[in-house]
Amino acid sequence: MNNLPNILFVMTDQQRFDTIAALGNEHIYTPNMDRLVRRGLSFTNAYSTCPVCVPARYTIRTGCEPPTLRIFSNGRANPVHGQADTIEGRCGPYLAKTMRNLGYRTFGIGKFHAGPWNEDIGYDIHLHSEEIYGSPEQRAGDAYAAWLHREHPEYDHLEVLMGERTEMYYMPQMSAQPADCAVEGWAAARAVEQLSFDDERPYFGMVSFIGPHPPFAPPIPFNRMYDPDRMPNPIKGDIANDHMDQQIPWMNDIIWAEAINDPHARILKARYYGEISYIDSCLGYILDAVEARADADNTVICFFSDHGDHLGDHHAWQKESFFDASARIPFLLSWPAQLPQDKRRSELVCLTDLFGIATTAAASPQVREGIDLLGVLSGNAEPREYLVGYHGLPGSDQFKVMVRDDRWKYIYFANGGMEQLFDVRNDQHELRNLAGSEPEISRQMRQRAVVACLQPGAQDALDGEDFKRLPFKKWEWQGERIYQFDRSQGIAGFPKHPADAFGVASCDVTI
Repeated sequence: MNNLPNILFVMTDQQRFDTIAALGNEHIYTPNMDRLVRRGLSFTNAYSTCPVCVPARYTIRTGCEPPTLRIFSNGRANPVHGQADTIEGRCGPYLAKTMRNLGYRTFGIGKFHAGPWNEDIGYDIHLHSEEIYGSPEQRAGDAYAAWLHREHPEYDHLEVLMGERTEMYYMPQMSAQPADCAVEGWAAARAVEQLSFDDERPYFGMVSFIGPHPPFAPPIPFNRMYDPDRMPNPIKGDIANDHMDQQIPWMNDIIWAEAINDPHARILKARYYGEISYIDSCLGYILDAVEARADADNTVICFFSDHGDHLGDHHAWQKESFFDASARIPFLLSWPAQLPQDKRRSELVCLTDLFGIATTAAASPQVREGIDLLGVLSGNAEPREYLVGYHGLPGSDQFKVMVRDDRWKYIYFANGGMEQLFDVRNDQHELRNLAGSEPEISRQMRQRAVVACLQPGAQDALDGEDFKRLPFKKWEWQGERIYQFDRSQGIAGFPKHPADAFGVASCDVTI
């Protein structure tokens, strides 16, 4: 009998670290995430080292960090001299391909945000549910959209299947579909099918939920689980410090979030929590399917998110900052046959470590640019002393870098050469910037960041032995917004004249 464990990764999109009841959130209902907390280990200092969708997902599937990937945002940068032309050329085979080569049956369900959207990333069974469709061909090729068309054609009229985007991005909504045929219910059902499949091989599966990424549109009854007046207000510091990162006010402007007040923020948090509780209920079906198998105890489950959401904290919405609301994530790891249960761990971990978790559990360790986390837990490897995060193209005014150790978090912004330093042990909400009052700590942390950039993919951030300091530029909003209409229907933006909305062909909008 093959004693290799099954391995199941369950991923959410844009779920903050502080959204699990068993880990201290008294406002939220997450009985199945709580089951996972009890099943194993909860890492309370877990981070996304580039907190935005595309790079986070490529760190998971490669085990490599942004300088090697050359992905520092949702766009890709060209490789630099000395780097291979392709991501797999620089990193090695993707995780699912690696696991397949190790004898695993592989399946991937949900959102993958690859480029192109249907890139072969190694799953034997690959069922997409991407958020938006760039063409009729993509919508037809999307497994969820095709299933809905086939099984529930009454929803074919919907232009977007997971809630309205564009100006409705941060507006409270309700799913147009009931829970069992909304996207997360579909993903859970497909996962249960895969977990029920009889095969002599162990499985490696990835279930990647779209939520709670905005728009916040939970189905009934999850849309009305939470009273907004029982939700806490956002936590805000001095706006000069909160907006030292120009990404924040710029992003607020381009997603119609520049003037969200506290009552609106509480309503949004209530719907966000509703999305999480909906996902939690779907997770319950998946856990039941795992536990129904004879090999349940020899099944590794890792639950995590790609990044968080500011939800108004620090006068901010969306992600892409290194504040904890954006960069810190839930990270639950269980393996009843090997690991203790219902324990908290404080080691610094990140998404890059997932590659090593899967391959080490499969008895063929490939840590790549992460750490051997299972080795740390067994006492056979050392934990990391500090963690480094990158965002924005090195050498540009968008570049910033974070260093986090067991007490301090340091952030350097190339735009103006500004710094932030937070004593996260004593200032958990990151409200007091100590960069000026703790110069020696700032210097030490900055030097760590410089050393981390002494590699081909990040060295453009440096000027000699220190960071480039670019003249400060306020990112002025020029009236541009992010439009995310259903391009599979030929819709690119708002019409010039309201009457043009009745005929797509007459819609002439410059994005």
